[in-house]
Amino acid sequence: MYASHLSPRVEPPFWLPLLAGLPITLCMVVMALPDLGRGHSTAYRAFLMGAYVVWIVPLCLIQRRLWRQRVKWWQATLALLVLTYVLSLINNSIELYMAVTWKQVPSYQPAFIFRGLDGCWLALIAFCAIHAVVAYYTELQAAQARAENAISHARDAELRALRYQLQPHFLFNTLNAISTLVASGENRDANRMIARLADFLRATLEGNERSHEVALADELALMEAYLDVEKARLGRRLVIRTQVGPDVLGAMVPYLLLQPLVENAIRHGIAQRTEPGRLELTVSREANRLRMDVANDGGDDEIRDVANRSSAIGLSNVRKRLENLYPNDHALDAGHRPDGGYAVHIDIPYREAAA
Repeated sequence: MYASHLSPRVEPPFWLPLLAGLPITLCMVVMALPDLGRGHSTAYRAFLMGAYVVWIVPLCLIQRRLWRQRVKWWQATLALLVLTYVLSLINNSIELYMAVTWKQVPSYQPAFIFRGLDGCWLALIAFCAIHAVVAYYTELQAAQARAENAISHARDAELRALRYQLQPHFLFNTLNAISTLVASGENRDANRMIARLADFLRATLEGNERSHEVALADELALMEAYLDVEKARLGRRLVIRTQVGPDVLGAMVPYLLLQPLVENAIRHGIAQRTEPGRLELTVSREANRLRMDVANDGGDDEIRDVANRSSAIGLSNVRKRLENLYPNDHALDAGHRPDGGYAVHIDIPYREAAA
């Protein structure tokens, strides 16, 4: 009753445990070598090997049925021990008949069938053990594949959610700036801002649907599209300083990793200021690690308190993505600098993008 509520078990292909169990016949051949040439010993050994090859087929079918029904391991073990013992008794009965036919024993004595069972019984037990290992390994592989598929779907959902979370306040501020430009008659700047906004939205909403990582050069290009809009909105209040070596442009980074960090830096550290504010982006490589730093000028205490509360969600999303993509192999540190600014430091494995 309980097993019926569980998902069906994954079974290995029928031929796989049979193929894995065939090398046992080689062991039987090795064990038969000392008896070769002694009367009918070769015939007996050949019979046992043939019987083994025949018996493993129904054994495989029965063991697969026990596996599908999720019979407890000790019950399945007991059932298989009894079954293989019965099959060995059948083999001994046939061997005893062969011995009587060849006049090696005077008559058919049933007590003899319980002697010398190790010839085939141990081989059948070994096959059952091999079948169990193959079945467990197959289900383990299937479980790992399901887990990886679930993680992949979760990452896809997370990335889609991130795309749409980035837009609302950014769109509101941008459209408000465009409206201001139109009202003041600055149509050229308004058209340029609309074009940059369209480029950015197209890149974030349509691009990289199947990829969680992109080359750093592509991520920087996306960030530039975003910064073009912000520069048109903030004008001279936004000062950008970028330090990115040419040797890291081919590095793989999570898609949409830098954009929310840059957006937080501008929204909470620069847009609230009346005087110009500085945004700094530094990317460097140290051995097999890629290090990225995003920093901004600080504001007054009230601005910093609001920034801490608002940016926590964005940093939390970035942290979760890094944990999914680089479990136990990444670092993310964020905090205020001595000069009052705010900085985010990220450390991930360095990997080159495919050519």
